[in-house]
Amino acid sequence: MIARTAPALIIVSGMSGSGKTVALNTLEDLGFYCVDNLPVELLAQFVESVSRGDMPPTRLAVGIDVRSRHSDLANVPQWLSAVGALGLDPKLVFFDTDEAVLLKRYADTRRRHPLSHIGLALADAIALERQVLKPLRTLADVVIDTSDLNVHQLRRKVITEFGLSDDSVLSLLFESFAYRRGVPPDADFVFDARVLPNPHWDARLRPLSGRDAEVREYLESLPDVIQYVDQIAGFLNAWLPRLQSDTRSYVTVAFGCTGGRHRSVYLAERMAAHCRERGWAEVATHHRELD
Repeated sequence: MIARTAPALIIVSGMSGSGKTVALNTLEDLGFYCVDNLPVELLAQFVESVSRGDMPPTRLAVGIDVRSRHSDLANVPQWLSAVGALGLDPKLVFFDTDEAVLLKRYADTRRRHPLSHIGLALADAIALERQVLKPLRTLADVVIDTSDLNVHQLRRKVITEFGLSDDSVLSLLFESFAYRRGVPPDADFVFDARVLPNPHWDARLRPLSGRDAEVREYLESLPDVIQYVDQIAGFLNAWLPRLQSDTRSYVTVAFGCTGGRHRSVYLAERMAAHCRERGWAEVATHHRELD
């Protein structure tokens, strides 16, 4: 276990599909200034750059993985030393997962492996990535195996591993999903957004997501959406404090729609913002079909 005080710089690395994106999103939700896929040779320059100014960020997180040039990864100790010379205490956390689980995750999401562009089969791409990242795994201060962790468990693991939480705090995860791919099995509350008008049928909005301002403005112009949001907010205001007093440590609230891109994403982001405004300290979002 790392010391309970949060380090100034967390470097997130590991196998593709192991949960690095979830980890970086969690750190960002908790106030870290995050950058993903930073070329490792620019690490010291990045830290030095963001440390300038009147109010520099006190918490930094950087994602470094196989997308960096292979030769750069062999020089990681050199770049960590350069960061240390700037007065920071970098901590490298490596996310790992069993090959069988990685194969299943890629089959479920149908996403391309970062090394598949060189013509490798998925299993061969995973094997090559593991070999390339071996120096990083060896140097890691912490190795987290995510083989048996769902999204919420991984998020909680990141929070507790770096001492970013009081055990009495209720962690909230707002998740969006597409019904055609099934309801998230770890959801505590599930709300169906398919009753609301679908931005998909507007050609201007179709390629966007619920994170985009145009989609938000469209949905918030509709009385049904306003009523839906107000009623869900009222439900959460009434019941989340009772769940916290019932010794719960985390709650997942899921919103589903047809494609998992517009209505559900908007609602998850809107309710997360609402809870932050009401003072909930640990609030994160996960968009299954986008992330």
